[in-house]
Amino acid sequence: MGFPGLDSETWETANPNPPSPGVHPVSRYAEPMARLIEELKKLPGVGTKSAQRFAFHILRSTDDDAGALAEAVRGLKAALRLCSICNNVTDIDPCVYCASPTRNQRLVCVVEEPTSIEAVERSRGYQGVFHVLHGTLSPLHGVGPDQLRTGTLIARVERGEIDEVILATSPTLEGEATANWLASALRRPSVKITRIATGVPAGSDIEYADEVTMARAMEGRREL
Repeated sequence: MGFPGLDSETWETANPNPPSPGVHPVSRYAEPMARLIEELKKLPGVGTKSAQRFAFHILRSTDDDAGALAEAVRGLKAALRLCSICNNVTDIDPCVYCASPTRNQRLVCVVEEPTSIEAVERSRGYQGVFHVLHGTLSPLHGVGPDQLRTGTLIARVERGEIDEVILATSPTLEGEATANWLASALRRPSVKITRIATGVPAGSDIEYADEVTMARAMEGRREL
């Protein structure tokens, strides 16, 4: 099958040694293809074969589709930033949660990554706001308290702007260590600090919790 924008002569030049079925050594691809495959392999969960499939799909795409993909990546980097209050990824500052007049701004749920916000939102009962750490404590990987984005959260607690902090880090060793450290760092007489219940299985990632599990975890949170 041909490729849009490539005649047979151009294709032979770009790919002089077509891979045999089941064998896809990157070194045999033309430099632009090999470079794209190497960049795609940097994505989480994408191995060599998946990267090759993605790369060939892009090659087979129309110029408009390939251009739209490239523009979406450029736009992502150019337009998105971190909310100055909660560190969520957003295109407006403050983000939609921090700017919402209908959400309880004095109730803050702390999560590891922006992707975890959706899991909490699926519980449907939560009407507070969020704070994103962008990681967990991990001494083996050189991640200490200074590498977590906690500054604005601590400042809000010190100013008396928060009534309750829900620690919704994942129930992994790193998540538990982070929750324990935050509980100590945020403890004030006027602030209630709670931890989500074990409706989220130990060792799992909160991002993949289903709606019912997450709702039970939120309802059964305990004070630390």
